[in-house]
Amino acid sequence: MAPIIVLIVLALIIVFFIFYKKPAKKIILPGSYKEILTNYVSYYGRLDKENKLIFEEKIKEFLSYVRIDGIDTTVDEIDKLLVASSAIIPVFGFKKWKYYNLNNVLLYPDSFNKEKFLASGYEKNTLGMIGNGPMQNVMILSKPSLRWGFQSLSASNTGIHEFVHLLDKEDGEVDGLPEALLNRKYNSVWLNLVNKNIELIMNGESDINNYAASNKAEFFAVTSEYFFNQPDLFKENHPELFEILCKIFNQDPTTL
Repeated sequence: MAPIIVLIVLALIIVFFIFYKKPAKKIILPGSYKEILTNYVSYYGRLDKENKLIFEEKIKEFLSYVRIDGIDTTVDEIDKLLVASSAIIPVFGFKKWKYYNLNNVLLYPDSFNKEKFLASGYEKNTLGMIGNGPMQNVMILSKPSLRWGFQSLSASNTGIHEFVHLLDKEDGEVDGLPEALLNRKYNSVWLNLVNKNIELIMNGESDINNYAASNKAEFFAVTSEYFFNQPDLFKENHPELFEILCKIFNQDPTTL
């Protein structure tokens, strides 16, 4: 009888862990969060009162399931809010979105070596990346670059860049074709625009950052930075790209 009792107990334990849902971590934003978001996140500043509240709730939800840790650096409240904003901005057009492929964001004090994941002692030329293999479900960001992306008036934003890569990865590959977001009937339109604009960049005939010409994945991430950081200018200079990115992200950042 004893072995049977043991099996029953084990079965009950297994059932418990299968059906038990860990309570959501309650997140209380700092008292200055509205001021921080208003001063640093231009996207948030363009939202009306109702959408600001939605944005804030999405930040709380994101911070409830993604850890943000510093490697040889501190993580301040502003860093948490900027990481969360980087995550929320690209998916704000979707009512419900959760980054199931992300558990942890690591902030480094500067650029880092992407092969060794080290902040010192090796060549450091990376400002952000999403991990693979043993670093699966981890994102690494340079803290100064994260902040600069929201403080500057340029089209660059490292945080948004890396979260767009993460969205690109939803279909299994970071290849610049976000099949989880883009209706299949627009695939050929998007790829034709990508190829056309990469050629323009390589010929010096575009204001899009040259890094976008590295490959299709980087083109998607770089143009998305521009799309969200300077939407009016992007719409004026690249109307076709703007139109299809509105479809991909299910939002028009010029009419928030």
